[in-house]
Amino acid sequence: MRMRARLVLVPLLLAALLSAGASAQRDAGFASVDETRQAISRALKDRQSAEARAKVLEGEAARAGEAVEKTTRQAAALAARIQESEATIAAAEARLSLIDGQRRALAARLAQRQKPVVRLTAALQRFSRRPLALSVMRPGSVKEMVYLRAMLGSTVPEVQHRTAALRGELARGKALQRQAERALADLRQNEGLLESRRKELAALETRQRLDARRASGDAAREAERALALAEEARDLDTLVATLDAAGNLREQLAALSGPIIRPPRPEESRVVSQETQAATAVRAPVGYQLPVAGRTVTGFGAPTSGGALTQGLTLAPRAGAQVVAPAAGRVVFAGPYRGYGRIAIIEHEGGWTTLVTGMARVDVAVGQQLVGGAPLGIAGPTRPLITLELRREGTPVNPLEFLG
Repeated sequence: MRMRARLVLVPLLLAALLSAGASAQRDAGFASVDETRQAISRALKDRQSAEARAKVLEGEAARAGEAVEKTTRQAAALAARIQESEATIAAAEARLSLIDGQRRALAARLAQRQKPVVRLTAALQRFSRRPLALSVMRPGSVKEMVYLRAMLGSTVPEVQHRTAALRGELARGKALQRQAERALADLRQNEGLLESRRKELAALETRQRLDARRASGDAAREAERALALAEEARDLDTLVATLDAAGNLREQLAALSGPIIRPPRPEESRVVSQETQAATAVRAPVGYQLPVAGRTVTGFGAPTSGGALTQGLTLAPRAGAQVVAPAAGRVVFAGPYRGYGRIAIIEHEGGWTTLVTGMARVDVAVGQQLVGGAPLGIAGPTRPLITLELRREGTPVNPLEFLG
């Protein structure tokens, strides 16, 4: 009877595997099991990296003396925590996709064995519906019952042996169902955490923008000038080159000797020698990082359809992913640019410039000073592509060579 109950469960478990697999399926777009496992490994590494950055930034925010600096570090730390949640969700989705594939393969194997199991189940059910007392009262039924018991005595062990693999598949199906339920619960929990962190960052950014408007009116004029340059530039390379030239001019003017003006924060003042300036011009921005976590679609120097070589990296992040500043610097352009979505150009010390394109929303303003990892914007909602370019004195270089 116990074996018969297990066999009866096969069609029910098959239906459960198919329906649960459909409900747990995510639009991950993985082409193979190996690609899914690579996505899990990449997401776990991204989560670990984001968590480490968040801890460093949170410590810096706790040690910051001024309110503006504290808020800036807190925003960067929140952006890192958001990327941590995004990586955790990406790993959970890939894990669910992997489990779903295993469940579908198991359902296919069970479907192949379903017909003989159904016939055996039907025979056992017919035999079980004949009461023993009625069998004894029928003529010749005692003899038949002896024969049946003898036959079952030799048949049942063989059936049990042949269905051992099937029973193992049933146990495997139940285990996969439990794994999927746990992964789905973790996914829901991290989605809630991500949403709360996004709301907290939005409130913090709103406060930052209000403080910035009260602090200075020069930012609006500089933003208007950047927009005018964007209209005049023939293409994105021309715009970047023009802004690079303006940045170099600012550095040269700042290096000229002249009257010493009392800085706004004297305790943070320092004397920079010409040797230090020369070393800075060669050294890449400190702690350089990728703006988003995701799969690399196009590498640096890859040939394009037009025959040219790419000047940066193109990454495929999650929909609506948080984009951060790769390193500390000054925003010289932020906004839409024809054919590139919303972009941000960040000027670093020593003639280095970062260009980030493909964003759906930009959360920084021209003239704003950023710390490394500061929230820069948001990726698009449908199959977003974020491109990162790093240039030194106008020449594109491979950003991967300078990752901190």
